[in-house]
Amino acid sequence: MNDQEQPVLDIKDLCISYYTRAGEIPAVVDFSLTVKPGETIGIVGESGCGKSTVAMAIMQYMGSNGGIKSGSIKFKGRDMTQMSEEELRKLRGSEISMIYQEPFAALNPSLLLKDQLMEVPLTHEDITRDQAYERARELLANVKLPDPDRIMNSYPHQLSGGQQQRVVIAMGLLGNPALLLLDEPTTALDVTVEAGIVKLIADISRKFGTSQIYISHNLGLILETCDRVFVMYSGEVVEEGTIDSLFTWPRHPYTHGLFGCIPLPTADKNAAPLKPIRGQLPLPHERPSGCYFGPRCDHFQAGRCDGDKLHMEHVTGSAEDHRVRCIRWQEIDHTKEAPGGEAKEAMELGENVLEVNHMKKYYDVIDTSFSALISGNRVKHVKANEELNFNAREGETVAIVGESGCGKSTFAKVLMGLEGGTDGEIKHQGKDVSTTLVRDRSDKQISSLQMVFQNPSDTLNPSQTIGNQISRVIKKFGVATDKEEIFDMVMKLLDTVKLPRDFYYRRPRQLSGGQKQRIGIARAFAGNPSMVIADEPVSALDVSVAAAVTELLMDIQRENKTTLLFISHDLSVVRYLSDRIVVMYLGHIMERGTTEEIFEPPYHPYTEALLSAVPIADPEVTKREILLEGNLPSVMNPPKGCPFCTRCPRRIGDVCDNEMPPDRQVTDTHRIKCHIPIEELRKVEPVIHVPSPEERVGKPEIKVPTH
Repeated sequence: MNDQEQPVLDIKDLCISYYTRAGEIPAVVDFSLTVKPGETIGIVGESGCGKSTVAMAIMQYMGSNGGIKSGSIKFKGRDMTQMSEEELRKLRGSEISMIYQEPFAALNPSLLLKDQLMEVPLTHEDITRDQAYERARELLANVKLPDPDRIMNSYPHQLSGGQQQRVVIAMGLLGNPALLLLDEPTTALDVTVEAGIVKLIADISRKFGTSQIYISHNLGLILETCDRVFVMYSGEVVEEGTIDSLFTWPRHPYTHGLFGCIPLPTADKNAAPLKPIRGQLPLPHERPSGCYFGPRCDHFQAGRCDGDKLHMEHVTGSAEDHRVRCIRWQEIDHTKEAPGGEAKEAMELGENVLEVNHMKKYYDVIDTSFSALISGNRVKHVKANEELNFNAREGETVAIVGESGCGKSTFAKVLMGLEGGTDGEIKHQGKDVSTTLVRDRSDKQISSLQMVFQNPSDTLNPSQTIGNQISRVIKKFGVATDKEEIFDMVMKLLDTVKLPRDFYYRRPRQLSGGQKQRIGIARAFAGNPSMVIADEPVSALDVSVAAAVTELLMDIQRENKTTLLFISHDLSVVRYLSDRIVVMYLGHIMERGTTEEIFEPPYHPYTEALLSAVPIADPEVTKREILLEGNLPSVMNPPKGCPFCTRCPRRIGDVCDNEMPPDRQVTDTHRIKCHIPIEELRKVEPVIHVPSPEERVGKPEIKVPTH
């Protein structure tokens, strides 16, 4: 690309503040960024660091109390801060578009999708409704949505989350924008859907020459999609550089801290656990002098790091545009640091706590179609869980993985007694609980099976203090009855989840997302459970908070010898956390085995695709690309043969379409449900290749920690 080419976006010394009754809150300080035509920039950092504020400033959506205090934002040479509202309105949607994290919030629930999509070209171009319809329909096909005409005539609630996100992407691309802003566009999506959408955006952007700014806390996603990356901390950029330079030779202690929070393929939960960044992001009006990261930095030096305001310095001997905001970057030898946290002893596993034998869960649905009315067969069975078989031992972590709609959460509901099973049994501590609903279970049974939910905000009572909510669990399940004893137990639980004791008197609204999740964990363990079900407990958290919550879960598990059932679609976290893995698809277990067995051939073709979809934040780790075509089949009308046959890249013929595959034994602990002979599956190349230390030679002394 010609360096003399005019940049699409040029931000210089941007300072953004919000004005409240308490005074001015400086949200972003001294931010500079240049985006060239066709370039993709990544912005990473913890929640509250100012990533989304920058995006909103680019779109000029600062609200009534926000404003640009100083600096400039030039789009194609024109300063946006000097534009009129009418000029900005013409730019938004046509020249600059934004794709938001939550697609349902970006779509109007009362309008058909065709009306929302057609509005973009009709507003910005002189075209007819028929032309606008055809343009929108064509783009829906480009984002790989099946039956675009049906989608056009649907309401948002009639689509899945992945389909809604594709519609929002299509809407963002309808005006052929020169700049596309993506604010956490794939956070809540399955890894397979995420992989497809990321490739889709890259392909379409390449086709139209669109520049992009990705905002994310997923460093693996940034590695796979971006040309350059900016690391933000507390409103300012602390390090920037090309992907290869910054990911291979990070210089700022905060960047190293972020990499230390990521479960890379080489991580080991016992030998070298994740090392969460201590402390918390300072509030904008409480930033320390000098280096904002100082209070959390292991390399802080009083008198130097807390002096004058720090400025970005060029990293000599690195890529041209690698810069860092740290006065000690040349003095710190990161190779002398322990890779990861302190080593811990592996847990000894006990007897079986959970035994699942031929468990089935069906739902009855009334078919209102004309053909069903004529035939009289109006009741259909939705097979949410079909012939589930596995067990979990005391102190063991068993992960259940698969895409949304595969039956993971349905199984959890039956296990918890929120719904009854249809057939088979679920034995918990030797007693079948599959048909016993929660209202019919004893307090002892309820307390011994507890759950940590994905969204802690929805599970905490906003009107009750944290202390009251945890105390209620202790009292309800008879762990203690004396008020002082209950109070002491709550305080010890707060210590256990590493929260200040004065949180006893706080309400949920006064806590951050990570703090609420810790309260959810404290409440789950308050009844001394023998088993805890964790349903996507870290998927929506920052990497630093997720690492802390993950380590916390394992520490409490070690202390209490609790069995952990971990439900997730993130195989990088699963690989790090779990002892055994159960892979589910459309209600069936397609593969199960130890973690080592699942991550090495032979794979089930579905497991192979899941592994390929996981973003890995290490530029030296290579993967085979396997993109699944199409969507999950309808549970109302599943395939006759193998559940995975409609999307399987290794489909071998009619046998896959017409016959349920056998459950083949690979080893005593490893089973695969597939028609392909095991010997053939053994010959499959590994999906993920992690280079040996010998293969990593030739790199400078500072490297990404490999745990």
